[in-house]
Amino acid sequence: MASAHARLDALRAHMAELGLDGYVVPRNDAFLGEYIAPSAERLAWLTGFTGSAGTAIVLADRAALFTDGRYMLQIAEETDGALWEHWHLHEHPPGRWLDALDRAGLRIGYDPMLLSAARLETLTGTWGCPVPVAGNLVDGIWTDRPAPPTGPAVAQPEAWTGRSADAKRVALAETLRRDGQDAVILADPSSICWLFNLRGTDLAHTPVLLAYALVRADATATLFVDPARIAPAVRSGLGPQVDVVEAARMQEMLAALSGQQVRVDPERTPLWFTQTLEQHGARPVRAPDPCLLPRACKTQAERDGMRTAHRLDGAALCRFLRWVETEGIGRTELEVADQLLALRMQSSECVMASFEAISATGPNAALMHYHPKAATAARLQAGQLYLIDSGGQYPGGTTDVTRTVWLGDAVPPVYLREQFTRVLQGHIQLAEAVFPDGTSGHRLDSLARLALWRSGLDFDHGAGHGLGSFLSVHEWPLAFTSRPSAEPVHAGMVLTNEPGYYEPGSHGIRLENAMEVVPASVGARNRPFLRFEPLTLVPFQRRMILPALLDDAERRWIDSYHSLIQTRLSPMLDTGMTAWLEAACCPLAVV
Repeated sequence: MASAHARLDALRAHMAELGLDGYVVPRNDAFLGEYIAPSAERLAWLTGFTGSAGTAIVLADRAALFTDGRYMLQIAEETDGALWEHWHLHEHPPGRWLDALDRAGLRIGYDPMLLSAARLETLTGTWGCPVPVAGNLVDGIWTDRPAPPTGPAVAQPEAWTGRSADAKRVALAETLRRDGQDAVILADPSSICWLFNLRGTDLAHTPVLLAYALVRADATATLFVDPARIAPAVRSGLGPQVDVVEAARMQEMLAALSGQQVRVDPERTPLWFTQTLEQHGARPVRAPDPCLLPRACKTQAERDGMRTAHRLDGAALCRFLRWVETEGIGRTELEVADQLLALRMQSSECVMASFEAISATGPNAALMHYHPKAATAARLQAGQLYLIDSGGQYPGGTTDVTRTVWLGDAVPPVYLREQFTRVLQGHIQLAEAVFPDGTSGHRLDSLARLALWRSGLDFDHGAGHGLGSFLSVHEWPLAFTSRPSAEPVHAGMVLTNEPGYYEPGSHGIRLENAMEVVPASVGARNRPFLRFEPLTLVPFQRRMILPALLDDAERRWIDSYHSLIQTRLSPMLDTGMTAWLEAACCPLAVV
């Protein structure tokens, strides 16, 4: 395998052959997804950085790597600082970096299948001249690149979705007609799987089929995927109004849209589609993916499935936390994560993990998205904090939960208990929010930070994100985020609530629940209000809580939440586990 330096040299040689001054390597695939197949891990192959968000810009004499706050420590550990400059993606974005070089007219090459129109606008700044390049330059030097996935499509029963694919497609077509559009390009596999009631096995933890779709205003549709991947029974379920054709025919099909208005999400669709439509005389219309809002507002069947999934998941997590207390010390972070997955998989309903577990002890937990490796995984030790962020995929729903626990019999230090309690207070503030329907997640994000801010603490990630229904564990764009965002929160949505605090070189704390958005009992008739109900059923470690820092309302919330856990999980647990749960959920007044 070539060294990191040799790979960079090979890419630069390829750039020079094409007369390029630079080249952009984003960390995503041709579907612009956060979770990608091994064949799309171009950024990791080139740089060594394995985080789920990042972009590299390579020039002849400099190379820079950009990521968000979750990965700034990780990027420094995984990549060679002599080869790569490290920058915060939002505080010093690529366009600003290029502008600071003061080099006018730089020809910056990019793969139009890997960038959206919105993303390209943020990358090249005012000095760069973006140049679309057919074929990917990294693929040309990645000689042992894995093959793309080719697994079969799987039908998702209407009993789980609560709505037929035909009904969804007809509703989408009505949206197109209302907006005066003839068709829409869909490039997000989660949207496509939601719309057609399909699932797949193309990604390790996200049950999607990697495909594109064209949906027309008459409710007919074309699914671009290898027809051999669609079994006859699945094909029959799609109905006569849906064609399945090879992705190689996309250009031909787009050319037939000449003169038509075609909706294209500028943030979630590869730029290749817009360029191809314009080349053939179609009129691209920039507008959001019309599946985003109806996908986020779960049906009754999906909400019921979520509750079932979280009950099963909560029982597994409780068994796991008891196991960590009795048998976890001395095990590696990877062994402990494997034990949790094994406990989840004891339920026949659990299909797989919803993402690679963040199993981190001591200073590793300060890396917000740390993943243990077999050769370097630390062992759990008494007298340290252990953070476990994990989830499961169930046919009825997707879970995502984080708990942080103190290991060993010694009393936790007061300063750690105070930090833990401040994080918990932020969690409670967001969980207790009552707000008008349609409020953006951006406006709610600060609630999860207030208790931390009062103590001079904060965290460099969003306070939560949307959660899919047997789809992606990160259902964007819905999120609690400190960055301005207009995405509205409505009843039926499911989001996580995950404030934290991270001290580099020492420890990390995060406490995460999934929550359902439900109507609140307050508010005028013409302006409904909303609130949250917890879905996650896992106790917070009582010995890490400083009750003296809590007010009466916060104490009541914790006791009520722990009582809810007991009520819902006790019937699923054996006698030994029931006793453990009773102690773990004991009211805070009893210390």
